Amino acid sequence: MKKILIKTLGCKVNQCESEAIRNALVESDHGFAIGDDGMADVVIVNTCTVTRKAAMQSRQAVRQAVRANPGARIVVTGCHAQTAPAELAAIEGVDLIVGNRDKHLIPRQIYSDMPKRTGDHTPVECPDIAGIVQFDVLPGIAHGGRTRPFLKIQDGCNAFCTYCIVPHARGRSRSLPMDPALRQIEQLGRLGYREVVLTGIHIGCYGHDLTPAIGLYDLLCRIRDAGAIDRVRISSIEPAELSDDIINLAASGEEPPGRLCPHFHIPLQSGDGGILKRMHRPYGRDYFMELVQRIIGRLPDAAIGVDTLIGFPGETDEAFENTYALIQSLPVAYLHVFPFSAREGTPAFSFKDQVPAPVIKKRCARMRRLGSKKRREFYARHVGKVVTVLVEETRDRTSGRLKGFSDNYIPVTFDGPDDLANTFQPVEIQRISSEGVPRGVVILNVE
Repeated sequence: MKKILIKTLGCKVNQCESEAIRNALVESDHGFAIGDDGMADVVIVNTCTVTRKAAMQSRQAVRQAVRANPGARIVVTGCHAQTAPAELAAIEGVDLIVGNRDKHLIPRQIYSDMPKRTGDHTPVECPDIAGIVQFDVLPGIAHGGRTRPFLKIQDGCNAFCTYCIVPHARGRSRSLPMDPALRQIEQLGRLGYREVVLTGIHIGCYGHDLTPAIGLYDLLCRIRDAGAIDRVRISSIEPAELSDDIINLAASGEEPPGRLCPHFHIPLQSGDGGILKRMHRPYGRDYFMELVQRIIGRLPDAAIGVDTLIGFPGETDEAFENTYALIQSLPVAYLHVFPFSAREGTPAFSFKDQVPAPVIKKRCARMRRLGSKKRREFYARHVGKVVTVLVEETRDRTSGRLKGFSDNYIPVTFDGPDDLANTFQPVEIQRISSEGVPRGVVILNVE
C-alpha cells in the first residue's frame, strides 16, 4: 500500500482542499494510506503566499519534505505554486508543480503515471487562473481529523485590495452551486458530524456568479431548512457583506438543526480612513464601528473576531493610534494581527512611505497585547454562564480534560467521559485559568 503525506500551510481553504485531496486518495481503490515523514511514497505540499514570510515558509517546507522523504514523489501546489512556480521548480527533488487552477486534479495525476523531474526540468502545470469562471468541485469531502469539518463553498476574489496577492493566486470569485453544497452538507451529516464551517476566499460574494444569482443568506436558509447538520459556522466575512439578514438569522434563537453560530470574523485591516482608502477597502471607520455595535445589539454574547494589517505604507503614528483606539473601544472577542508584507505584483509594493520594519514589529506587539486583553475580557464576561459546547474527539493536551467550542467560539475544558465526544453538552464556565483558558463543568439533568 502506497503512503501519502500532505503538508499544508496557510488558510482554512488550503486546509479544506488538502483534506479533500487526502480523502480522495485514501478512499479510492488505488491503495493509498496516510504516511509519515520518512515513510511516504508521495508528498504533497500545499503552499501559501499571502506574506513574504508565508512564501519563505512554503519553500522551507518543500525542502524539508525532499530531505525527509528520499525517493518519494514530491508534488507542490497552492498559492505560492500558482504565483512563483519557477522558484519552486528550481528546488532539487521536486517532481511536479500544480497551480490552484488544477489542484483538484492532483489525485487523478497521482493515480496515473505522474510526470517526474528529469534532469533540471520539473514539470509545471500552472496555467493562468484569471479567466476561470467555474467553481472546481474538490475531489472528495473534507472530513476527518476534526470535529468541525470545513466545506469550501467559494473560491477567488474580485476585490483587488492594493496589498493583496490572493486574487492573482486564486482568480476571480466563483461559487459552488447550492444543490451540490447541500448534498455535501447532507453527506457530512450522515457521517456523524454535528457542525460544519463554511469557508472560502471571499465568502460574502457567494452565489453572485451563479445563474440565477443568489447570496450567502439564501444558502444559510436552505441549510437551516434542510436540517442535515446541527450547527453552521461561517469563516471570515467582509464588513460590507455581513447583512442584517445574516445577523438576524444568527439571532433567531432557533435550536439545531441548522443553527447559525453567533460568531463573525470580520477583517478591519485599519481603523484610519485614509489608510482604508489607500488599501482600496470599501468601507470607513464609522461603518465598521456601527456594524459591530449592530451585531452586539442583536447578539450580546456574539464572538466578533477582527483582522488588522499593521504597517501599511503611509501608516503614521496617528493612523496606527486610530486603529488601536477603534479596537480598544469595541466589544471584540479576539484579534488576528498581521504585519504588512509588500508583495510584488500588488500596487502597494511600489507605494511610497514604507513603514520601517522595527516600527511595524513594535506596533504589532502592542496590538497583540490588546488582542490578548480583549480575548480574556470576552471569556471573563461568560463566567457563571452556561454555554452549549460541541465536545471534540481529542482531549486537551495539557490538562487531559475534555474540550470543545461553544457556539460563540469560546474554547472550554471540563471533566467528563470519552463517550461525550461529538455531542452537545451544557457547560457552565466557572473560571478562567492563569493561562487564559476557560474552565467549566458539565451541567447534568438539564431539561
